[in-house]
Amino acid sequence: MIAVEDLIALVRNYNPKTNEELIRAAYDFGRLMHEGQFRHSGEPYFSHPVAVAAILTQQRLDDATIITALLHDTIEDTKASYSELEKRFGKEVADLVDGVTKLTNLQLSSSETKQAENFRKLFMAMSKDLRVILVKLADRLHNMRTIKAMRMEKQAQKARETMEIFAPLAGRMGMQWMREELEDLAFKVLNPEGRASIMRRFVLLQKETGDVIHRITSDMRQELETAGIEAQVFGRAKKPYSIWRKMQEKDMGFSRLSDIYGFRVITDSEMDCYRALGVIHQRWRAVPGRFKDYISQPKSNGYRSIHTTVSGRDGKRVEVQIRTRQMHDVAETGVAAHWSYRDGVRSKNPFAVDPAKWIANLTEQMGGEEDHDEFMEAVKLEMYSDKVFCFTPKGEVVKLPKGATPIDFAYAIHTRIGNACVGAKVDGMRVPLWTRVKNGQSVEIITAEGQTPQATWLEIATTGKAKSQIRRALREVDRERFIKLGRELARSAFEHVGKKATDKALDTAARNLRVEDRDDVLARLGSAELTAREVIHAVYPELKSQEGEEVEPARAVIGLSSDQRFDLAKCCQPLPGERIVGITYRGKGVVVHAIDCEALTAYEDQPARWMDLHWHAGKHPAVHTATLDLTIGNDAGVLGRICTLIGEQKANISDLHFVDRKPDFFRLLVDVDLRDAEHLHSLMSALEAESDVAAVQRHRDPSRLGAVTN
Repeated sequence: MIAVEDLIALVRNYNPKTNEELIRAAYDFGRLMHEGQFRHSGEPYFSHPVAVAAILTQQRLDDATIITALLHDTIEDTKASYSELEKRFGKEVADLVDGVTKLTNLQLSSSETKQAENFRKLFMAMSKDLRVILVKLADRLHNMRTIKAMRMEKQAQKARETMEIFAPLAGRMGMQWMREELEDLAFKVLNPEGRASIMRRFVLLQKETGDVIHRITSDMRQELETAGIEAQVFGRAKKPYSIWRKMQEKDMGFSRLSDIYGFRVITDSEMDCYRALGVIHQRWRAVPGRFKDYISQPKSNGYRSIHTTVSGRDGKRVEVQIRTRQMHDVAETGVAAHWSYRDGVRSKNPFAVDPAKWIANLTEQMGGEEDHDEFMEAVKLEMYSDKVFCFTPKGEVVKLPKGATPIDFAYAIHTRIGNACVGAKVDGMRVPLWTRVKNGQSVEIITAEGQTPQATWLEIATTGKAKSQIRRALREVDRERFIKLGRELARSAFEHVGKKATDKALDTAARNLRVEDRDDVLARLGSAELTAREVIHAVYPELKSQEGEEVEPARAVIGLSSDQRFDLAKCCQPLPGERIVGITYRGKGVVVHAIDCEALTAYEDQPARWMDLHWHAGKHPAVHTATLDLTIGNDAGVLGRICTLIGEQKANISDLHFVDRKPDFFRLLVDVDLRDAEHLHSLMSALEAESDVAAVQRHRDPSRLGAVTN
């Protein structure tokens, strides 16, 4: 365990004005509170908070954060209270310790709904004080470094949580070194064989090629010195997990992987960064498409650096990062650079990002999703995203995730621009909205009055913000459509029982169903959240006992005008209870298809012919045909028993023909007349239970496009 004087010395190295007495008091209080507690490894428990504090000194953090690290488990695991911490160490420290305690209690890898809720709490904690997350990340890093003492199942759970949540969060905050170490420690637990394989290949490669890092580092230093550029050069092999991920992404073996070494050039000035780039590109050949200038276009967490990949005579590629000392400080500590100290005062690093602005930007990108699945989708999109930089026609920079489209660009400018988008130009050329934008491109959004977002945009958009705003706009548009459809459903359903769907009747339904108003009743009716029967019963409960009348086949479909007739498509044979859509034919009326009918692809470019239809909510007679594909045993009496079974299920066989005859089995198509989809399901369940039936499935024939039932 690190002694208190050694910890204070670590802090004093970057902050000579540190409050040594307060750190010593926190050390003594923490040790006293945790006395008698031990870790799984058998060490005194207090060795863990001290190690967490030591990790945070590497980022040159303020006294309050170091003291919080020493005390971060006292509220949860000891008799210490918030009020006692506030009294001894001040409100700032007490609030930070309380924040870490609440984060520790979040089960981030639980069920999807719970996980989404806890992610919201995590971002809430971040927005209050980002130092809470810094302590939590350091806590997780030390736990991962000492994970071997845990049970195997606990190791796996912590490793997955680290890989999915804490490592990406560290990367998003700009602490790339921490992200890489967390990923590699988790990789060691989750795939020890894979990691060991990478390590063995590294050793073998080193034997074959010698010390590549030392050789290239020396060459770079010599080239820069010759050019009169003062710079430090560092080289390293990439972490095993980083190499493993590249092997998976590129689907290639270790021997074919090229850029497994990385080099860092630290210069005195921004100008020297670009001079150093020129020197390196003169000596080594640049790899096309692998250059990124994060100095002129910094990341949202303040990261600045020039990235380039070059290849030598042997064809081996290496990645080179070029940055100044101040840029390097931010690259190492990320958003934490805001609190970093140097020589006893807050570091005046011009590249450090204001955490409040960073959090506000992140929260906006996550979107305001209410749905848990949508929120988690937005979180994961933003946590794992890599950035591209595009320009507006006026030259302003817009940052987007890799793979973004003009729709994302439009919403990044303003929600109003996104909603009204009808097209886009990239570098002056008209492009489809699904085009992937690239670094440095100029994007112009074409808008039109009256345009509204399309549902297909959700498949095209990649950012959480764009998806969130599209869903919100679609909900508003859909509500109007659902109210209109609901009104038609209500009119038809009320007329069927000899009543009228007046405003007064709908107000009564709203009151009895405990929904907001009549429009809400209609919207829910149109979106199938309520059935017409439920609405009628809410107004006329006495009609429940009178039900039993069947819906006339001619009135089975709702959503048509009074002069429109309809036919059911033979290609998909839609049944009551299934979602349906109508396709209009001039002079022929409307043909009704199941929503998943393959034949509908022929009409994708003719949206004007589509009609939103619903089945009547009442009881339907058994006159709707569905075709079953049956494979049965070829034995005496089997076919007769199958036909009897179908009859017992109150389904009539209207046609039957054999597709295949073999010595031991028959395959046949049977047309049966059914009430609805539920009737079909119960019939197929009965047939599947019959021992002489080898297989049964519904048969649909897309080639019968345009054919209709009689």
